[in-house]
Amino acid sequence: MKITTVLFDLDGTLLPLDQDEFVKQYFGHLAAFLAPHGYDVAQFTKALWSGVTAMTENDGRANNETVFWDHFCHFYGDKARDDMPLFDTFYRDHFVALKRICGWNPQMRKVIDRVKDAGCTAVVATNPVFPITATEQRIRWAGFAPEEFRIVTTYENSRFSKPNPRYYEDLIAQLGVSPEECLMIGNDTLDDMIAETLGMKVFLLTDCLVNRQNKDISSYPHGNVDQLMQFLSDTL
Repeated sequence: MKITTVLFDLDGTLLPLDQDEFVKQYFGHLAAFLAPHGYDVAQFTKALWSGVTAMTENDGRANNETVFWDHFCHFYGDKARDDMPLFDTFYRDHFVALKRICGWNPQMRKVIDRVKDAGCTAVVATNPVFPITATEQRIRWAGFAPEEFRIVTTYENSRFSKPNPRYYEDLIAQLGVSPEECLMIGNDTLDDMIAETLGMKVFLLTDCLVNRQNKDISSYPHGNVDQLMQFLSDTL
């Protein structure tokens, strides 16, 4: 079946970065920002991890935003919701500090242009554990406008997370396409390549490879950006 829709992971795919370092710096910056407002750094970090874990385990009962705040409030009570504007301020005005630890690959513009020239829809299928403000900023750091993509998954508009296959099922239902029409491009052997189990084609980008389970990547089409471009020329 002809590919009509190409899904792109963001962190480590469209936007080159070291995921572990990014998460470390992100947690540290957010904790430091909130510390003057009465949040103990150690306790806050524990609460933040709890919320993120809950989103990755979300069974679809609510969107990820609701699930995060429900679990975060287990630590601080519902009064913590009063501080939601503080989080908004962080993402709007301070999250940008993390740009310095991210890379930029101008070749990815050629990739997106190749997808569009083939008449395909482009989607940002990033793990939806960030709010839209933080996600759209990272898209811009990568050199793109969020409007270039039909859907960008965020914690506001998603009910599941990677590597749960239901994340992909939910996304393609929103797109109105079948798995066989889709190609998922990502750098994580678990979070991104799980899409193959639904019938999607996949490509594993190895420039910022994440392979925590030490999988044999030879089972997937894989390679650097140049090899991805060749794959797209052969596939689309």
